[in-house]
Amino acid sequence: MRWTLGLALTLLLAPLPAQAEDPAPKTLDQIAPEIDALFAKYQADAHIPGMVYGVVKDGKLAYVKGVGLQDLTEKRAVTADSRFRIASMTKAFTALAILKLRDDGKLRLDDLAEQHAPEMERWVYPTKDSPRIRVRDLLHHLGGLVTDDPWGDRQQILSQQDFTKMIAAGVPFSRAPQSAFEYSNYGYALLGRIIANASGMAYADYVRQAILTPLGMTSSGFDVTKTPKAHYARGYRWENDAWAPEPEMIDGAFNAMGGMQVSANDYAKWVAFLLSAWPARDDTDTGPVKRATVREMVQGLNFMAVANRIGASGAAACKQAAAYAMGWRVAQDCDLGLTLAHGGGYPGYGSHVMLMPDHGVGVFALSNRTYAGPSAPAWDSAVAMDKAGLLTGRAERLTPAVTDAFAAIRAAYDTGTLVPLDGKLAMNFLLDRSAESWAAELAKLKAEVGDCPIAEPLAPTGALSAAFRLNCAKGKLDGLLLLAPTTPATIQALRLRVAVP
Repeated sequence: MRWTLGLALTLLLAPLPAQAEDPAPKTLDQIAPEIDALFAKYQADAHIPGMVYGVVKDGKLAYVKGVGLQDLTEKRAVTADSRFRIASMTKAFTALAILKLRDDGKLRLDDLAEQHAPEMERWVYPTKDSPRIRVRDLLHHLGGLVTDDPWGDRQQILSQQDFTKMIAAGVPFSRAPQSAFEYSNYGYALLGRIIANASGMAYADYVRQAILTPLGMTSSGFDVTKTPKAHYARGYRWENDAWAPEPEMIDGAFNAMGGMQVSANDYAKWVAFLLSAWPARDDTDTGPVKRATVREMVQGLNFMAVANRIGASGAAACKQAAAYAMGWRVAQDCDLGLTLAHGGGYPGYGSHVMLMPDHGVGVFALSNRTYAGPSAPAWDSAVAMDKAGLLTGRAERLTPAVTDAFAAIRAAYDTGTLVPLDGKLAMNFLLDRSAESWAAELAKLKAEVGDCPIAEPLAPTGALSAAFRLNCAKGKLDGLLLLAPTTPATIQALRLRVAVP
């Protein structure tokens, strides 16, 4: 069971299910045929020439498989070294590049975008009370710019000179900035221009220097014309019941929104780096960007939405609360916990990535058919891994303050008084419920379940809270302990109830 503070509170108010013994977890190799079947069905149904998919677990590419062809003319098979364009999954690299420039003091997220892209100064906003676009508005798709799929995809080849003219000409706004989420490729192209101006080098060069090279992503980049033919995944569309090659688009001014090309072996390094940001900890920060900055990138801060989980496994059974962060869709999933995902759709390519940072696991897939984003098999693979027991949660650290408070609570239950809690209670505790009421409650519980000599391991829900279970003579006692923000830490709330069989 994945404990959170909210879940623990809920469990104290509702009956707990019977504690069944979990079956032994399977290995990734054991469920690989199930994952393969999910992607094989998608490949056939979506008419995809070639595809590669992988699972990153425990910091490495734990499973990878190429299927089909990367080039229909040369009949070259897809491998983990085949290079696919990842379309909008590029946006995460752009977002992290902006944050690194912020970390390095080159810009601020609350800077007006026009400070770094001066052609925007002349833009005419839709209302007199419209706020001017900030850098962070572009990151979160809050700039008021219109949704521009698929128009934005075809701007990939635009020259920097023509992009400058486009910016200077202004835009027709879809809405006032900061009033709603609306996905904008143009907005991320503007971030590419901001990165170039703030760093003093071309966007692609900065991303290569700041992120790709430090991570060892030597097969990744933006200039597809330099890709060795032996590794080039040619892009196709499915039209009139046949495959037709898409035009090969050169690197251009809209590259920051979707122009990156990667191999599975390279992309796994990126996924592993991102996952390594969890949990927060004290050891040396060795990445090209700080772990705290990676975690900041995936904060969904605005305009929440409710959606079904992607894939067959969640079509009706799992509702998600989702928001857009910076290059990531962030959602709380009913089974998988915190999920970070993004798709990529592009002329000739479709891709998807989903990460589960609480478990250190990511799934990604790259394909060479226009807009064939293999999101459903990626999510269904994650659910399959969860059912197989492969998604082991990263437990919260058990702190001495919680351990000490829990010991005092057990002593209070044993004696039937609050005396063992003297000096350990926050000032609100006895104001919220009197000592006499607590004594009566402890007596009632002891009469029902008896002495409780055995405590199951504490389930910390944070550094200052924990759920717990006591095994008693005539039943089980469930509880939740919450400490106050005082030094030393004191007990602000305690919930106890008899577990329902």
